[in-house]
Amino acid sequence: MSSAHAGQSKVKARTGIVRTTAATAVYRELHAAIVSMQLKPGTALNEKALTERFGVSRTPVREALIRLVEDGLVNIYPQSGTFVAPIPVSMIPDAVVIRKALEGATVEKAAECADAGGIALLDDILARQRFLSERQDMNGFHEADEAFHEAIAHIADYDGIWDYLKPVKVQIDRARRMTLPALGRMNHVIGEHAIIRDAIAAHDSKAACEAMKIHLGAVIPDVEELRSAYPNWFI
Repeated sequence: MSSAHAGQSKVKARTGIVRTTAATAVYRELHAAIVSMQLKPGTALNEKALTERFGVSRTPVREALIRLVEDGLVNIYPQSGTFVAPIPVSMIPDAVVIRKALEGATVEKAAECADAGGIALLDDILARQRFLSERQDMNGFHEADEAFHEAIAHIADYDGIWDYLKPVKVQIDRARRMTLPALGRMNHVIGEHAIIRDAIAAHDSKAACEAMKIHLGAVIPDVEELRSAYPNWFI
């Protein structure tokens, strides 16, 4: 291979790496904005505006948008444009069933093997949730909510289950973010988490599993209420 050709190959390789990295960065930021409801259903996503916002070319923006379409978070309509997708109500019960099955098993195991350090971790997260609730910090509260469930998976030594659940629960997360300000769910979540924590601390697997399933199932009636209030955001 000539030195010139080798040099071109290296440039292409480097360019490919940069483009992939840029696409991933754009994808992650848009994904977070959509799930957090900063970008609401129906919001137009203009490619040119996104390239200017992120300081990248159109290629990584298009790659990111394609990934978001695959996630069910974006719809692309030829001749019409690209928009944040509405929340598909029909997918939420299925996702809840999966969460109940996997997180039910996870919390049972956590209740069997939790030690003082694990309980202290849950207590720290609950304290953070109370602090964030008092300040009406929706984003921080959601992050702490995620941390609570992830901590239970860690206590159970089932970290992989939580990673598996992340894409499964993405539409649930969008709806849950809406419930925090719209339905005042923060105090309810704290109470539900406290019941789960107490069952784990008591090493009561059955009670922990039941409390987790009640907690996870609460999103279904919440979604129906939200759908009535914001019909254009759901499908």
